[in-house]
Amino acid sequence: MPFSCISVIVEILNSREGRLAPKRDPIDFVRFADILAALGTEPRLRIVYHLLRSHPDGMFAGEIQNELGMQPSAVSHHLEKLKHEDLVRVEREGTYLRYTANPDVLQDLLTFLFSQCCAGAGVVPADRVFRICQPKPTSNRTRQKEHP
Repeated sequence: MPFSCISVIVEILNSREGRLAPKRDPIDFVRFADILAALGTEPRLRIVYHLLRSHPDGMFAGEIQNELGMQPSAVSHHLEKLKHEDLVRVEREGTYLRYTANPDVLQDLLTFLFSQCCAGAGVVPADRVFRICQPKPTSNRTRQKEHP
């Protein structure tokens, strides 16, 4: 009997006995744990930080190496770990490799984290989290120069 048939039968039996079938968790905890583990070392976090600052242009591997003051083999190792979790993308440009941050994966991670702390359980007020992301207002003098 195929696995799907067995699960349907178990669900029917559970509902007849007044028990609810266990819910399947739609959150991919393993994926987010792997992403957090990849970000969990200081060199990798610094790499992502610099790639985000240089977004969308990204950086060449040599630029990352110079910025961090690390050996090429160490930078390559850390970039490979980040690439494995799809946190960074790489494109070949001639003999050089250009790395960019993958904003889609970072958005997924932030959505996962904020969905419970801000929206779900309300542990942290959302305005306290998102205040960081808002651009700082310009002074009236600057606005007047831009819009005469």
